[in-house]
Amino acid sequence: MNQRFDLGGVIVATTLAFKPDESAPAGLAVDHERFAAHCDFLIENGCRGVGPNGSLGEYSSLTDDERRTVVRTAVEAVGDRGLVVAGVHGVGWHQARYWAELAAEDGADAVLLLPPTIYRANRSEVIEHYTRVNEVGIPIMIYNNPIDTKVDLTPGILAELAQLENVVAVKEFSGDVRRVLEIKELAPDLDVIAGADDLLFESLVSGATGWFAGYPNAFPREAVEIYTLVTDGKIAEARELYRHLVPAFRWDSRTEFVQAIKLSIDMAGQSYGGPTRPPRGPLSAEHEAQVRKDTEAALSYIASR
Repeated sequence: MNQRFDLGGVIVATTLAFKPDESAPAGLAVDHERFAAHCDFLIENGCRGVGPNGSLGEYSSLTDDERRTVVRTAVEAVGDRGLVVAGVHGVGWHQARYWAELAAEDGADAVLLLPPTIYRANRSEVIEHYTRVNEVGIPIMIYNNPIDTKVDLTPGILAELAQLENVVAVKEFSGDVRRVLEIKELAPDLDVIAGADDLLFESLVSGATGWFAGYPNAFPREAVEIYTLVTDGKIAEARELYRHLVPAFRWDSRTEFVQAIKLSIDMAGQSYGGPTRPPRGPLSAEHEAQVRKDTEAALSYIASR
């Protein structure tokens, strides 16, 4: 494996469908049929790949068996039409490495990897975490999300991690668009992937080569259009479309992002969002009203085009 493995394009951090089942955790079982249909929907609408078992996939609330089967479902649904980039996050490197080994065995093309979760690791512990998973031999997209992990993978740390053979990209979710160019300066072989939907346009214009995305679960065709317009140099056209969708996209950077995106999927009516599993509960009345308003505005603009 080498650093030139391409993880660009629009890869969607997939939501996960659940169905009522009293024998399942919290009375909700994974609905693999609907999840497979959702993966197919995204690929058919132009997305380059799917990312199961990320935060949007509610991986931390899944059993080990559920978590592995979700990856297998995604691999089967996508086939040779696109990429599967499986989330392999774990509290320690031994857990992350285990999930990476299973992802490789089950046919994933690459993995998305946070630094140690829950535990606030120091620099040497972060380096060891990625070094150990690198030994599995599957391409790695680092995930920098200091908001949730409290560990900031700065451009300097990323430059060091980029020396690992299988580290090929970083999903940048710090919220600081200045990072795109700084990372490219310090680690020119590392692909910078936009991680925050409401910084997508700015990140792409600054040189990000991909989008590991949340809101394309609801608006895949329009999301791919924004990405394509920017990469084709049609900046004004991209900005105009982005301007009408970004109020909805902003929910991707809020605590209730999973619930919000699932509601938007259901409102768009082309796929299935459905309920979330605890600890995530339903949206408050205030938040639901705002998500509906933002989604309706986006759908109205899309319909008018």
